[in-house]
Amino acid sequence: MTLEEKVLEIIVEQLEVTREECVPEAFFIDDLGADSLDLAELLLEMEDTFDVEISTEELKKIRKIQDVIDFLKARNVTWD
Repeated sequence: MTLEEKVLEIIVEQLEVTREECVPEAFFIDDLGADSLDLAELLLEMEDTFDVEISTEELKKIRKIQDVIDFLKARNVTWD
């Protein structure tokens, strides 16, 4: 399983959306129906799963699925 696949798996589980809805350009709030609490819970799960810390400043920049993937890649997070 790649990093991207793991991120999508977490999003599908946490937000109760389909895999087909989880395109990189999808916005969590506008496209996937998440609210601010859903987004906070999702990012906490990402922190736990990938052993990273997402600062408040970085949190403000994460709006779409690709933002999470880019954030993790920038920190050299891998998943295999």
